[in-house]
Amino acid sequence: MTVQDQTSDREGELEPSQIHNVLRNDRRRHVIRHLRDEGGPISVDTLAEHIAAVETGESPPPRDVRKSVYVSLHQTHLPKLDELGIVDYDQREQVLELRDRAEEVEVYMEVVSEDNISWATYYLGVSLLGIVTLLAVHFDFLFVSTFGVAFWSWYFFVLVGLSATYHWYTERKQRVVG
Repeated sequence: MTVQDQTSDREGELEPSQIHNVLRNDRRRHVIRHLRDEGGPISVDTLAEHIAAVETGESPPPRDVRKSVYVSLHQTHLPKLDELGIVDYDQREQVLELRDRAEEVEVYMEVVSEDNISWATYYLGVSLLGIVTLLAVHFDFLFVSTFGVAFWSWYFFVLVGLSATYHWYTERKQRVVG
């Protein structure tokens, strides 16, 4: 690959294989998430400390784990993310920050905290509940049949529509703020 080819790759969109390569590694995903949460430049030491704490569940994490994370970030993950234009990594200053191009990868990363469910799981649950409810109406089961198929169909149609609107609004707000 020539220097000119590399330049044109950095200006265009990332290839699906490049995005997949970034996302298939937990540490690279942690880097992107943490940089997005911080909203500004951070040191590699701070990032390594955070990732080691996430991986071990200990705060502060053991020194050997922090060192291992630091080395893998410095030698492998951060140069790769920098090369793809996802982060700006200053190896001399040991500081990095997220670049606009990270959005191309973040689209495929649904960040869900441990006490929440993903939107995909939510929509699946609403759909299954709708199917079970309509089957209950069809077989005249429990109280649901008193409202009829039309009521329940409209109910779930509106529920999915309002949920999708809220989902769109929160995603849009996160992009504008972040």
